[in-house]
Amino acid sequence: MASISPFENTLYLDADTTVMGDLGFGFEKAERFGLACAICESPWAQRYTGLRQMEGTVEYNTGVLFFTQKTVGLFNLWQQLARTVDSSVRYIEHGIEKVMSHNDQAAFAMAVEMTGINPFVLPLNWNFRPRWHRCFFGPIRIWHDVVPPNKEITDINRYYKENSQAVYFDVSIV
Repeated sequence: MASISPFENTLYLDADTTVMGDLGFGFEKAERFGLACAICESPWAQRYTGLRQMEGTVEYNTGVLFFTQKTVGLFNLWQQLARTVDSSVRYIEHGIEKVMSHNDQAAFAMAVEMTGINPFVLPLNWNFRPRWHRCFFGPIRIWHDVVPPNKEITDINRYYKENSQAVYFDVSIV
């Protein structure tokens, strides 16, 4: 991804994301650290078959990645590992055990670990996953879900824009 970007500072977004606010902070952190991203809502990278021996490896969500050309090596390694790392994971849904056969985040976690890159970790409202995140504080910058944000969420985001120092406690994502 980094090798095909014509820009020094790039933002990759999954197709199921909605930008809800100014993204300058993410670009600034990528400029400083090379990579800015959020920890995955399920950051236990060892759940992937190919990462079971990598105790403590952190999984990042690859749906929102701010990066610079400093990370070309990381992205090249990610691309190589995606072809070889067993990223299958067993999970239970509604009492039935299932297997997800592939996930790009396993290879990304391994590439981050192998390169020693220390990304800037963005707060969860920079990659807000409503299926797993049940509440938020401060404006959501990037909504990450196939269902777009509803009117209540957009109204609260507007509230935060006008009242940047007040915390809004009356919202819950269900």
